[in-house]
Amino acid sequence: MTRAAPASPPLGVIVRSAVFALAQAATTVVFAIASLFTWPLPPFARYRVITQWTRIQLWLLDAICDMRWRVLHAERIPTQPAVVLSKHQSAWETLAFQKIFPPQVWVLKRELLRVPFFGWGLAMLSPVAIDRASGRQALKQLVEQGRERMARGFWVVIFPEGTRVPPGQRGEYRIGGAWLAAATGAVVVPVAHNAGTVYGRNAFIKWPGTITVSIGPTIDGRGRRADDILKQVETWIEDEMPRLGSARV
Repeated sequence: MTRAAPASPPLGVIVRSAVFALAQAATTVVFAIASLFTWPLPPFARYRVITQWTRIQLWLLDAICDMRWRVLHAERIPTQPAVVLSKHQSAWETLAFQKIFPPQVWVLKRELLRVPFFGWGLAMLSPVAIDRASGRQALKQLVEQGRERMARGFWVVIFPEGTRVPPGQRGEYRIGGAWLAAATGAVVVPVAHNAGTVYGRNAFIKWPGTITVSIGPTIDGRGRRADDILKQVETWIEDEMPRLGSARV
């Protein structure tokens, strides 16, 4: 069982969070520069090299911050490229999904690729970068790029709420990921997790605990309407979230 977290973090948690922040900054700069030299490599080879950064961050979170994680229903993960539609609470899931699921690309705002160091590394990973302000044109970009990435063997990860939503809250689920699945006939994998209770949005403090990631039953996108797919995904995720509780110890 988890117990209620204190109103303010103890000194040990603050110190460990600071050490992690320094280690993360140092490794990000090194890998961002190194990633530029992976450009001549084939996409999957480039992915394997660059995502070593992710594995290092997860190891640092475990070793420094005592932040662990577990996966429920991993047997539900299909073998073919799929569309992952996940709850979005923190940056943690963008790290862990690279270990939980096969090689993947993410749907993200085009502006993120301009962020120094971090954006450079993202650009090397063949993301589906769209202009969200372009309305239906953004959906067209999503389907065109998403179809091409899956044809190459990549999975596509999308956060249908569009932005990180604090634990206990519910964002508006957007149609993009379901639209992609309906247009391509891809399988959808819904995902719920409680990462935000230990790794908050833009939060400096990293709490100790065990994050639970729950994989939902797959949804076949063939012959389905996008709004029907989205409703099924949202219902499963939001029903699953209360069962996960808090990750803090």
